[in-house]
Amino acid sequence: MSHFRFPPPFSRSVLTALTAFSPAVVHAQAKSASTSSITGYSPATALTQRRLEQEAIGGPLATRAKTHSAALSKEPHVAGTPAQERTRDYVIAQMKAMGLETEIRTYDVWLPHATSVKITRMGRDTSALELAEPGIASDPATMLPQYLTVNGSSGAGVGEGELVFVNFGLIEDYASLDSMGVSVKGKVVLARYGRSFRGIKSREAEKRGAVALLIYTDPLDDGFVQGDVYPEGPMRPLKGLQRGSVFNGAGDPLTPGYASKPGAPRLKPEDTSLPKIPVVPISAFNAQLLLEGVRGTDVPRNWQGGMALRYHVGPGPTRVKVEVTTDAATKGTKQIHNTLGYLRGTDFPDQYVYIGAHRDSWGPGAADNISGTVSVLEAANALADMAKRGERPKRTIVFATWDAEEWGLVGSSEYVEEDSLRLKKGAVAYLNQDVSAQGSQFGGGGSPSLRATLRDVVKSVPEPKGKGSVYEAWRAVTGTRADTLEPPMGDPGGGSDFAGFYNHLGIPIAEWGFGGPAGTYHSQYDTHAWMERFGDPGFLYHAASGRIGAAMALRIANAEILPYDYVEFAKTMRKFVATIDRGLTQKQWKASATAPLLASIATLERSAAAFAATRDSVLERGIVRAQAGLANESLLKVERAFARPSGLKSRPWYRSLIYASDVDNGYSTMTFPGVNESIRYGSEAETQAEITDLAARFGAAAAAVDEARQVLATPFKR
Repeated sequence: MSHFRFPPPFSRSVLTALTAFSPAVVHAQAKSASTSSITGYSPATALTQRRLEQEAIGGPLATRAKTHSAALSKEPHVAGTPAQERTRDYVIAQMKAMGLETEIRTYDVWLPHATSVKITRMGRDTSALELAEPGIASDPATMLPQYLTVNGSSGAGVGEGELVFVNFGLIEDYASLDSMGVSVKGKVVLARYGRSFRGIKSREAEKRGAVALLIYTDPLDDGFVQGDVYPEGPMRPLKGLQRGSVFNGAGDPLTPGYASKPGAPRLKPEDTSLPKIPVVPISAFNAQLLLEGVRGTDVPRNWQGGMALRYHVGPGPTRVKVEVTTDAATKGTKQIHNTLGYLRGTDFPDQYVYIGAHRDSWGPGAADNISGTVSVLEAANALADMAKRGERPKRTIVFATWDAEEWGLVGSSEYVEEDSLRLKKGAVAYLNQDVSAQGSQFGGGGSPSLRATLRDVVKSVPEPKGKGSVYEAWRAVTGTRADTLEPPMGDPGGGSDFAGFYNHLGIPIAEWGFGGPAGTYHSQYDTHAWMERFGDPGFLYHAASGRIGAAMALRIANAEILPYDYVEFAKTMRKFVATIDRGLTQKQWKASATAPLLASIATLERSAAAFAATRDSVLERGIVRAQAGLANESLLKVERAFARPSGLKSRPWYRSLIYASDVDNGYSTMTFPGVNESIRYGSEAETQAEITDLAARFGAAAAAVDEARQVLATPFKR
C-alpha cells in the first residue's frame, strides 16, 4: 500500500543545511497569522491557540528525527517478525520517556510468510533466475538478510507455462489481448507495476486462468529512464524490485468485519478471496531476461517500456516455472502489535484526535513508513513537552503506530473493528502519516471538511528551505497563482491506514507529506543512507511533517466548535455529480436522475453556510461549554451519515458512500462509489435506488448541521 495519493511532486532541489528552527524564526514565520481568527474559536481563545500552536511547531527537531529514523530503519522489519517487534519496543520506550500513557494492542492475524521462491526459465538453456536484490557495499542495510521476493498473500504452489506479457495487467489490457486472439489460460503472466494496485493485477490474471503472475517495475517508470539509479541517484537499480501485498481487502482476511482476538471465529483461507496462484515480484533485469525470448504478437505502441529490447506479447516461446512455498500450514497465523500513546484531554477526555502511521515495511523502510512513524513521534514529543508545562489539550490526542499495513491495512483495521463503538461515538478526526518525508514537495488531502484547517495550519509552518511558509511553497510548486484558488488536494479513496476511520466508519481524516523523485519503493534500498543522501538530507522535512502534525492535532483538539467546513464539503461533492451524469448518458439512462441528489447537496451547502454564520456570531459573544458540547455531538453525525451499515455491494466493509478505491483499480479513487459501481455493473433501477439513498444521506447530514446550528442559536444560561 502506502502509495502517494497527493498531486505528483516536482523535481527535488538541493536542501539547505538547516537542522532545526529557532523559536524566533517560527514566531516570525507566523506573525502575520497571529492576529487572525481561527474557525471554531472565539477571538480570545484564538489568540491563545495561535501561541500554543507556535510552541507546538517549535517542538519537533530534525536532529532527533534523524536519530529515530536511524534506529527504526536499521534492518528490514516485515510484520510478524522479531525485527518488527523491536520497532514496537522502540516506539513504546520513546512514548514512555515522553510521559505518555501507552498501550499495545495485539492481534492474531493470517500472515503466512514465504519460505522459498524459485523462478526457472525452461528450455534448452534452463536456468534459475537470481531473485534477491544485490547489496550495495556503501549502504550496509542493503547487505542484511532480505524478505524473500514474494508478494504478500501470494498463493503457494507451482505454476508453469509459456510467458505472456500483459502490459500493466489492467482489465483494458486483457481486452486488447482478446482482440489479438491471445489467451493467458494456462500461461505465466508478466505484468508491469503501475496504473493499478498489484492485487487487482493478481485478481485479473487468476480470473483469466493464468497459473502464475510475475510483476516488475519498468525502468520507464522509476528506473534509469527517470534519473540516476541508487547509489548514484535516487531511482531504482535495474536489479531492484517492488514487494507488496496482493490482498484486495482490509484487515485480517479470516475475520472480516471483526477483530482477530483469541476465540474469534475464523474463515478458512480457501474460502476467502486471497490469491490462489503464485505472485512474485521480479526486477527489470530479470524481466528483460525473460522478455528477450518472447515472440508472437508485437505490442501496441503504448505498451513499449524502457528496456533495451522490443517488447512482444507472446505466448512464448519462453517458458517459465514459478515455485512458491509458505509457512501457512505450520504458522500462518502471527501476532501483530499496534502501539498507542495517549495525551488525555482536560475538558473532553472521551473525544479523540488520532495521528497515526504504520511501522511495518518490506525492507528497512526509511521512507515507507519510518518517515511517517518519525513524524508521529516528533508531534508526540512536542505536545508531551507542552503538557509537562501544564498546557494539555482539551480533547484526548492518540499517537498510534500500526502494524501490518503493508499486508492490507491489517493493524489499523483490526483496531477500528475492535473499538468501533467508541470511535463512532467520540473520534473527532484521524490524521494519517504515510511516507511523510521523501522529498521537499508538499502535498495534502483528505476529507473536504478538514482541508481548510490543513491549509490554515501550514500557513504557520516554516518551509525548511526558507521559502516562506509550507503553504506559500505549496502554492508556488503547484502553480496556484490566483488568490481565489487553492492548491489541489487528494481524495481519501483507500490504500492507507485512514481507510478504517473514513471508508469504514465515516470519521473525518486529513493526510499530508513531502515527496520527490524516488525509485526505492518497497525495496531493500529504502534505507536510512538513501534518505540521508537523496530523500531528506538533514531530516528537515521529517521535522516539518511533525510540526504540521503537532499543530493540526492541537488545532482540532482545542476547538470550542469542531472546525469542519461543510460548505467546502458540499461544493466538492457537487462537482462529483458530473461523473454520474456522464455515466448515465453513456448508458442512455434517465438524464434527470441526479436532480434530487443535486438538490440535497445544495441543502447541505445552505445549512452549512447558515451554521457557519451562527457559529461565528456565537463565538464572538462567548459560548457556554455545555452548548458547545451539544453542537459538537451533532457535528459528529454529519460524515457518519454517509457510512451505510450494509456497505458497498461490491465490498461491504467499505461503508462510506462518498469515497472508495476503485474496485477495478485499487489506486484510483471512486467518488460516490455506490452509485458509480451501480452504473458500471448494475441496472438502471439499481442505480436510481443508489442515487435516492445517497440523496437521503445528504439530507441526514444537512439535518445534523441544522441541529448543531439550532443548539447554538438557543440561549444557554452561563
